[in-house]
Amino acid sequence: MIGNENNYNPPLFFKNGHIQTVYPVLFRKVDSVHYTKERITTFDGDFIDLDWSTNNHTKLAIISHGLEGNTSRAYVKGMVKAMNYSGWDALAWNYRSCSGEPNLKLRSYHNGVTDDLAWVIKHAKKKYPYKEIALIGFSLGGNLTLLYLGRETPDAIIKKAIVFSVPCDLAQSAKALTKPMNTFYMKRFLVLLHQKIKAKMKMMPELINDKDYAKIKDFKAFDNRYTAPIHGFKNAHDYWEKCSSKPFIPDIKIPTLIINAANDPFLPKACYPIKEAHANKNVTLLIPKSGGHVGFVSFNEQNLYWSERMAVDFLNNK
Repeated sequence: MIGNENNYNPPLFFKNGHIQTVYPVLFRKVDSVHYTKERITTFDGDFIDLDWSTNNHTKLAIISHGLEGNTSRAYVKGMVKAMNYSGWDALAWNYRSCSGEPNLKLRSYHNGVTDDLAWVIKHAKKKYPYKEIALIGFSLGGNLTLLYLGRETPDAIIKKAIVFSVPCDLAQSAKALTKPMNTFYMKRFLVLLHQKIKAKMKMMPELINDKDYAKIKDFKAFDNRYTAPIHGFKNAHDYWEKCSSKPFIPDIKIPTLIINAANDPFLPKACYPIKEAHANKNVTLLIPKSGGHVGFVSFNEQNLYWSERMAVDFLNNK
């Protein structure tokens, strides 16, 4: 299904997609969120760091962050706060190497690590007797969520999902980020990713290096050199093809809401899965005219963004 595209009205001076994208990163502060930290051991002897925000609710929202994000980002904490206020416990998980400490294995995270998401879900089920779990994902975390729901066999306790700013066609999204107007974002991602490469080099110099890293200018070069070979893909295109969630959207079997803003600078036309949403009665695609990439800025007394109010309404609507 395709939803109403006009139900988000950005504040004055916030209609521009780049402003919507950058403002929350630089200026948004979210208080009243207190995490209980937990480190769990993975199926392959690595670790994942979890941040819980619980109040003995019977429902849990598991939140997956974006590329080079973590659980301290404002968009994650804003969603945690919204969930807690509306009757949900929240579990925000840091991907491998995203909690401030490099993970133990050469492998890290990428758009298709559904095995790690499944492991987190399994742990949450075992730790608390929740009656239902919902999945919330942002950007890379949104793609990961849709991929898990459509390609894998989701746990029966998963009842709903909502995702934002999803690069569901990874090849085309990578291409969009090579545009001159996106140079700032691309450079920032590559700097952050380089820091992780250098941390791994200290741990296992025989397995990874950053020689001539400065020659890497885009995701194609990065994924060809690092993501693909480390994680068992032939090359960047093989990785993108196998881990893009778009082809799997028609196979999603639970109510799922996808929200991709029309002015998202990271998303080209191919990342608006109109045909796929039409083909699946369980999936609703919402394309507001504004919102940027993981933006959807709102100003109100609760300090909740429009995306957070949408998540509350969607998850609590029976």
